Amino acid sequence: MEAQNHEVAALVEKISGLHAAIAKLPSLSPSPAVDALFTALVAACVPASPVDVSRLGPGAQKMREELIRLCSDAEGQLEAHYADALAAFDNPLDHLHRFPYYRNYIDLSRLEYELLARHVPGLAPARVAFVGSGPLPFSSLVLAARHLPGTLFDNYDRCAAANERAKKLVRADADLCARMSFRTADVADLTEELAEYDVVFLAALVGMAAEDKARVVAHLGRHMAPGAALMVRSAHGARGFLYPVVDPEDIGRGGFDVLAVYHPDDEVINSVIVARKVADDGHGSMCCKTEASAAAPLQAREEPAAREEVSF
Repeated sequence: MEAQNHEVAALVEKISGLHAAIAKLPSLSPSPAVDALFTALVAACVPASPVDVSRLGPGAQKMREELIRLCSDAEGQLEAHYADALAAFDNPLDHLHRFPYYRNYIDLSRLEYELLARHVPGLAPARVAFVGSGPLPFSSLVLAARHLPGTLFDNYDRCAAANERAKKLVRADADLCARMSFRTADVADLTEELAEYDVVFLAALVGMAAEDKARVVAHLGRHMAPGAALMVRSAHGARGFLYPVVDPEDIGRGGFDVLAVYHPDDEVINSVIVARKVADDGHGSMCCKTEASAAAPLQAREEPAAREEVSF
């Protein structure tokens, strides 16, 4: 235990130093200095660690919250930069590999598809929503092109400029143009629309504070169709310094059965929570378990399907 405490203290000290350096940057737009600091941050957070970010003291917790917001800002600027660069090509989708985290998103999208297929068997989604799609909606692009070729995708983001950038990326692909829409809206303002989706993907940075994330999940639970699937991105261990950690119990309290929780141990940073909207029993109360959740109980860790080389 003492050795673990020492390891955690050393990690928090290292990340605090990186946070201080990042906070002093005059801009978070892509540059050698910005890239070097965030590369060092990711390298510090990806290895397995005994740290439980929920147990950090007030000072470290405040630092972590500020760091997640800085990461969010930097990620948005990085995506906008590459969205603009890709839009200069005749067919932007032919050049997605230029994005530095291309492989990460290919692997994350495949992982999410495999988990969805495993824990919600027989689901052939006609329509999917991705909430928090951003200026470079990599996950939607990969899922639509490689894994769900017959599915309609509605991408939601609060930023109109992000959606305008995203639209330009699919302009040369007739199939994706026909199957993908980009809508400017806050998830809190979506009601009847949510009942139209078979699957809703919730991006990691939608609702960065725990209470905000819980409110978003509860809102989805009130308006999604019974039986619809919810895919929530979370984080585990030291990766909780990069992204918000979602408590599966908050998902359950929001009106969902939690079917599985998967924590990657490779270069895929985000954890994935698979859940399904609980069905109304016809008497104004919610059924406790769906058939799918009984067959696939909550797991803290499960073996991934075999990986293969892929290209967009």
